[in-house]
Amino acid sequence: MLRMSRKLSLGMVSAACIVGSTFAYVPVAAAANIEGPEVFWKISMWGNPRALSVGMEELAKKAAEETDGKFKIKIFYGAQLSSNRENLDGIKLNAFEGAAICNFYHPGKNPAWMVFSLPFLPLGDPAVDKHVRSKMMEHPAIIADMERWNAMPYVSGLLPQYEILGKGEPPLTLEQWKGLRVRAGGGLGTAMEKLGAVKQTLPAGESSTAFQRGALDAAAFPFTYAHVAFKISDEAEWYTSNLAPGTSECGWVFNKTAYDKLPPQYQSFLIDNRDMVMDMEQAAYAEQDAINLPAFEKSMTKIVYSDEELEKFKEIAGKPVWDEWIEANKDKFDSQGVFDAIWQYAEEAK
Repeated sequence: MLRMSRKLSLGMVSAACIVGSTFAYVPVAAAANIEGPEVFWKISMWGNPRALSVGMEELAKKAAEETDGKFKIKIFYGAQLSSNRENLDGIKLNAFEGAAICNFYHPGKNPAWMVFSLPFLPLGDPAVDKHVRSKMMEHPAIIADMERWNAMPYVSGLLPQYEILGKGEPPLTLEQWKGLRVRAGGGLGTAMEKLGAVKQTLPAGESSTAFQRGALDAAAFPFTYAHVAFKISDEAEWYTSNLAPGTSECGWVFNKTAYDKLPPQYQSFLIDNRDMVMDMEQAAYAEQDAINLPAFEKSMTKIVYSDEELEKFKEIAGKPVWDEWIEANKDKFDSQGVFDAIWQYAEEAK
């Protein structure tokens, strides 16, 4: 049997084509559709170019095209500007103009944002997910979290539902999760603890190293692209196909000071292109699934849980986790209102 890294080489090449094609772009001298001053924005990102960053790369390309190179946006990868846990600190210090953030890397910095990491939210359908998260980016509590860091929400990363890849004995029943060391953050991590798993909250890059060294049994990531992007799939022997325990929020935020200094036409350009950024993210996730899923099926054991098992999981790790989160945060912000808003917007999208 071929090793996973070879099986997924085609997928990685395709991903590189998706996310890397913008790097070679050179603006061609032409009449600008949007007139304005010279502006250079730095965006902080950890890791490599991937599906999460496709939309922002397209935004940068389009900004250069529309302004004849006057409005330049560059994403700095590999934590060149700041680590994943300190991007909000960098925004507050005006060290850069924008950043990617993941809520579970710093729950204390964005407590209201942690609602997105609760298990079994109604976000499985891509269209519903986009509507809900777009509306939530305008919710007062979500905005207030960012204002403490001189940041403003821009767009959601629209991360797909998580599934779990691991090695060793496959957990074919819920009882077999007991004692497994699972990388999972936020409410999703709490849900796994309800099953008896040992929650690990490692950054993505550290997760792959821990997995390779045997210090981690399994990892939950957005399915399927992130498992490949962070090389979990290189070593994994099994994967859950329908657990769908939840997701999280890795979105993009801007420095408020920098945004307020932009001329109105540049601000309008950014706001008008939010849909484009999110649509490209979702298209990139879908394209990666089409490549990765067949490779997963050939090289790993596919775990399919029965409806009875899934209902049992929701009973154990659904409402109890929601109630605990609402109670723990009720004195910090309107946690019940934030939670209810998710369901309200999901109902609107149907």
